[in-house]
Parts: sequence; C-alpha cells; structure tokens
Amino acid sequence: MKVAIVHDWLVVSGGAEKVLQNIIECFPNADLFSLVDFMEDRACIKGKPVNTSFIQRLPFARKRYRAYLPLMPIAIEQLDLSAYDLVISSSHAVAKGVLTGPNQMHVSYVHSPIRYAWDLQHQYLRESHLTAGLKSAMARVLLHYIRGWDSRSANGVDHLLANSKFIARRIRKAYQRDATVIYPPVDLSHMPLREKKEDFYVTASRMVPYKRIDLIVKAFSQTPERRLVVIGDGPEMKKIKAAAGDNVTILGHQPFDVLVDHLQRARAFVFAAEEDFGISVVEAQACGTPVVAFGRGGALESVLGLPRERPTGVFFKEQTTESLLEAVDRFEKYSGLFDPRQCRRNAERFSSERFKTALMSFIDARMPDSFVDPTQPYTVEEKASIKDDERERHLLV
Repeated sequence: MKVAIVHDWLVVSGGAEKVLQNIIECFPNADLFSLVDFMEDRACIKGKPVNTSFIQRLPFARKRYRAYLPLMPIAIEQLDLSAYDLVISSSHAVAKGVLTGPNQMHVSYVHSPIRYAWDLQHQYLRESHLTAGLKSAMARVLLHYIRGWDSRSANGVDHLLANSKFIARRIRKAYQRDATVIYPPVDLSHMPLREKKEDFYVTASRMVPYKRIDLIVKAFSQTPERRLVVIGDGPEMKKIKAAAGDNVTILGHQPFDVLVDHLQRARAFVFAAEEDFGISVVEAQACGTPVVAFGRGGALESVLGLPRERPTGVFFKEQTTESLLEAVDRFEKYSGLFDPRQCRRNAERFSSERFKTALMSFIDARMPDSFVDPTQPYTVEEKASIKDDERERHLLV
C-alpha cells in the first residue's frame, strides 16, 4: 500500500508538527508533501525528503509564505497524489484540499478549519488593523473566497478527524460534516512528574495576541504578593514587558529543559487562550502541575476542573483580569484538593501511544470498506459475496 502524508507548511516545529511526527511514525515508508519546506530542525519529519508546491520557489517565500494565501488553494491542488492508495492530511489551513480519486482513501486530521476565515475572522481583522479602508475590503473578499473553497474541499475527504470535541463542533458548523475525535499526542516521556512545588506560577507561549499573555501579566502585576514566570517570545514582547510588575519575571524564549524545569516546580500553570486543544496544558499536568485556564475551547476537555472530586485545575469564565484573579483565589483556597499524581494520570490520557493506536485502529477499521480494486469495480456487498464464493471453492478443493 502506498501512503502519502500532506502537511500545510513546514517552517517551525509546533503542536501540528508534533502530530505530523506521530503520523509519520505510524507510516514510516510514506511520502511527505507540503506547500513549502523551510524546516531547519528535521526531527519532526524524521529527516524525510519533502515534495513541495510552486510556492516554494516564489520570491520571499521563506519569510513571507503566508502572504501567498490567495495561491494556496490552487497550489495544494497541484500536488499529484494519484499514485497513492491512502492519503493522510494534517490540516489547519489547506492540506485537506488535495485532490484524490474514488479508488483512494483520504483521511484528514483537522487541527481546525481555517480559523481566520471562519468564526475568528472579525478578531483577525481587528488584530491586523483591517477593520476599515481598501485593505480591509480586499481582506474580506479574500476570506470570503477562502471560506467557499474550504467548505467545498471538505467534500473530497472520506473521513474527518478532529483534535478535540471543540474542533469537531467547529467542523460541523463549517463543513456540515461529523468528525471523529482523536486527541493529539503529547510526549510524556520528557515530562517527568514532580510532586514538590514551589511558590510561583508559570505561563509559556508564543507572544501573539490570541494567547493573551498580556492578560496574565496584567492580572499578576495587580497582586505583587504572587510571583509569575513568563516563558516565550513573539511580536507582543515589548507590550508585555511594559505591563509587567516587579513580581513578574519574563525569561523570553528558553530551551526545552528550562521549560520543563519550570513546569515541574511551579505551583500552577496559567493559560488564558481559547485554544483548539492546548498541548502545553497537558504538558503541565504531566509534570504534576495543576492548571488555571480560560474555560473555553480544548482546555475544557483536557483539564478536570472544580468542583470535581479529584480536580486538576480551575477555570475562569471571562478573559478579564478580575475573572482570572478570582480563579487564582479559588485555586489557592482549595489547593489541598490538587494532587500532582492525579494531574499526571489525567495527562496520560493524551499520550503518543494512545494517539497512534487510535489512528491506526481508525484507518484499519475503514480500509476494507474504503478500497475498491480498480480492475474489479465491485460494491462492498459484491466483494463480500466473492470472498464467500472463493472460500467455498477452497473448501471443495
């Protein structure tokens, strides 16, 4: 069986790339396709060669590949996958739009329908300062076109997988299709449990607007008796530094071992984004650290919040400093209920092993009904009848 794996773009290693790495481990002989490949750290793709689109060769593609969004639908459709029996796409933008035929099975692991084209369009326009003027009008027309293509291309996928129930609901809203939930893999082997905690809170993320690191910093700056450590870098760094009080330590980008060390020692991990899933939330729990999280999106599925008997975190209802600080107060009030070992057990629901088993089982269960021999265009029922006849002939012989 020939297998192709398709990913949107290979530029930096993030949560989607961790999923891609696990898919490759399930199908080590598969060929890999992507719009562009500028990945320096090849670990997540196991050193595989990558078949890219024409965008790879366009001017300034290395740094400005996102500017070619209008060309991405046609670029992904030009990837020739006709020689493959099974196509697996890892898609948060356009990868699921590859063209496949009736004798191929296409399974798409959807991290999210294109966020900035669907329910987050208005937030994206605000954050990009595109609420008025000619550029705003052009952006709205482009996003309208992208929405139409995105919805249509979903019809070419045989089976949709979602990384959370939250994303399954978004898929249903955007594509009018049901999706099976397979939670993304978290490598717990490098996240050892530590039961002894120290008196500080930690957050870690890219410093982009929707992550709301600014909200966390502002909230903790109002309570100087609490210490907060911030790990990460990004375009909002200057703004976040300006809002930080003396009790807030901003470390910037740090090596993985420094991140793990802080996750292990922290009293709690603070998370203020509405994420599709949120791998960092699971990583914190794997280290035995409870979570104070915004009660929207994938965190509701990965954190066991109060008033559960064995909680692993608390939620706040609104993205405001008042709501966040109220949740921190509640966490401290009931701190005796949070057991690091329970946090670890909860995180183990999202291990890489579980992801691989679930993915392979899903595909294996659908292979017999999805493949039709191109030289024998029988229905599933006819194939079953042929097998019964062959079995009887074998017994007679």
